[in-house]
Amino acid sequence: MERRLKLLLPIALVVAGLVAAAILVVTRPDVDTSPPEAVVPLVRVIGVSPETVRLRVITHGTVAPRTESDLVPEVSGRIEWVSPSFVSGGFFEADDPLVRIDARDYQVALELARANLAKARSEFERESKELERQKKLAEQEIASPARLDAAVTAERVTRAALRQARANLDKAERDLARAEIRAPFKGRVRDRTADVGQFVNRGAPMARLYATDFAEIRLPISDEDLAFLDLPLWYRSDAERANGAPVELRARFAGAEHVWEGRVVRTEGEIDPKTRMVHVIARVDDPYARSEDRPPLAVGLFVEAQILGRETEGVVRVPRAAMRGADQLLAADTEDRLRFRRVEVVRAARNEVVIRSGLEPGDRVIVSPLEAAVEGMRVRPVVSDGVAP
Repeated sequence: MERRLKLLLPIALVVAGLVAAAILVVTRPDVDTSPPEAVVPLVRVIGVSPETVRLRVITHGTVAPRTESDLVPEVSGRIEWVSPSFVSGGFFEADDPLVRIDARDYQVALELARANLAKARSEFERESKELERQKKLAEQEIASPARLDAAVTAERVTRAALRQARANLDKAERDLARAEIRAPFKGRVRDRTADVGQFVNRGAPMARLYATDFAEIRLPISDEDLAFLDLPLWYRSDAERANGAPVELRARFAGAEHVWEGRVVRTEGEIDPKTRMVHVIARVDDPYARSEDRPPLAVGLFVEAQILGRETEGVVRVPRAAMRGADQLLAADTEDRLRFRRVEVVRAARNEVVIRSGLEPGDRVIVSPLEAAVEGMRVRPVVSDGVAP
């Protein structure tokens, strides 16, 4: 009996489960089914329209002086005076006295030269008169040819001595003038190596000076960027050199960003064999002029330069982030459908791309990243305020 119960119990459980399942199926409620709604992605777009754009080329360089040279004495002696401007960083004007060397020896040399000139002039006048007298005697056949030849020789010797005395006087006057060393141009002292009481030799540098009438910045330009600029690539036959493209210089100084205006004035005479770059020279006039809103454009300052290039008509600008690959972007058409547009790129800059053709009227450029983009899919465009066209 117990064995039969053990066999019937599992069978009864299985039958009970089947019955319960049948009851659940029969009594289940009806469920209304509907197709899933399609999710239309939300995308940020910007409107674009043709415009005239002046292209810019961004490069970098270091401010350098137009002229830099050593201040060298042309006479030797002890320094007895220096100008208050003759210090590192001091400013001076053209022809300002900077250094005076003890000139007493040169004053003595000048007096000796004057005395020698007076003596040589007196001897020349005496020998000239003697020559005239001998010529008259020779015409009267009183003087011998030998005496006439001697008079001619003496006159020539004293004439040469007179010329030598005049040259010595000129040299003595120049040496005395050179004892006062004047500024060769308007500029600034970079550093100095001589001071009061020091003996300086002729030709030994005393200081390093540079001009401040304008500053120059050497800027490298790549071969690709040359096509966007009007550079002064002068030929040998060019008589006049017009000003080149405007340049906007930017740099941070004393915790703030400042801007200076300049122009490209020339290109260097060769292409750099290592970098294959062409270097242009930008010039800023009067870089140390006083200004209330910016500091001077100091020598050695590293600057970012934006060179204004040619104007291009009928182009549109889009953010660099809108591009997919080198020449493709996504656009929303007039029916809010996604379209792949292959465009003609004029120039791809750091933050924007200039496009000549490829977009259709009414297109809005999509700037949102899309993982799955399908041609013709519906999108919900939202005009973006944070992305500039």
